[in-house]
This record gives sequence, structure tokens and C-alpha cells, in this order.
Amino acid sequence: MTEPGASGQPGTKEKPAGEKPGPPSIYEWAGGAAAFSRLTEVFYGHVLQDPVLAPVFAQMDSRHAEHVAKWLGEVFGGPRDYTVGLGGHPHMANKHLGRGITEQQRRRWVSLLVDASDEVGLPADPEFRAVFMYYIEWGTRMALIYSGENPPPVDVAEVPVWQWGQTPPWQPDSA
Repeated sequence: MTEPGASGQPGTKEKPAGEKPGPPSIYEWAGGAAAFSRLTEVFYGHVLQDPVLAPVFAQMDSRHAEHVAKWLGEVFGGPRDYTVGLGGHPHMANKHLGRGITEQQRRRWVSLLVDASDEVGLPADPEFRAVFMYYIEWGTRMALIYSGENPPPVDVAEVPVWQWGQTPPWQPDSA
């Protein structure tokens, strides 16, 4: 977790006196780069032991977890490290081309990621988890599309950035 701000909530930025703090980014609320690094390290440790996913990731690059942590960080409003250092959306989409990901593999990936998010202590509040799951569902379904027959062009999209949806995180009124 990040250090609590004036409101005592994780990731809350302090504002000048009299100015109500706005909601932190999802990246900040989750705990920043350290939280996403922990998440992907634990997650891929489980993936390599999973009978459904281990064959898919058996040859993964030793920096794969780090790269996915940067991707997730950028998706949730963090620094553009994935885009700047790894090539952004076209790079991610290209990594899925021709892989033939199955629905069973997609569901198992989601399940293990949710379990890992609990294990590493990502926020459990409903607002965070709703946005987190919204992206994970959307992203894994896009991976199916890119890995299948007739994928869309990979160079036409930017890295998507998820923000708070209908309900931002609850923060006590500092007034």
C-alpha cells in the first residue's frame, strides 16, 4: 500500500488547506509499482504450477512478470513505462497473435490472478475490485480475440487506461 494521505486512505494525495482531495488513481489506490510487481511475481509463480496454464507459459521470458506489472500499472493510471520501454499496445497485442488461447485458459488466468490479488493484499473494497475485474475480464477477452483467427490490427490502439467507474473509492469527507 502507499502511505495514507491526509484522509488516512491509501494513495490519497494531500491538497492545500480548504481544497477537497480528489480520488487517487487506481494505480495509486492499489499501491503503485510495488503492488503490481508483487501481484505478478506471486501470480506467475502459481501459473507455472498450474496444469492448465503451465504449458502456455513454459517458455516465458524471465522478465515476463515485470513486463506485465508495467502493463497493469499503465492500464490503471500509472507511469507509461510499458509504452515507453516495451512498445505499448502493439507490443502487447503482438505477443498474443497466433497463440490460440482457449476459454478454459482465459478463465483459469482470471481465477489465478484474482487469487493472487487477494494473496498479496490488493485493496478489497468493492469500488477497486469492480474496476480491477472490469479490466481483467475485458483484457483477457481481448487476448482471446488477438490470439485467434482474424485478429484486429495491432497498431491502431493505445494502451487503455482504466479509471474509476460509477463509484470512486470512498474517502471520508475532510471538511
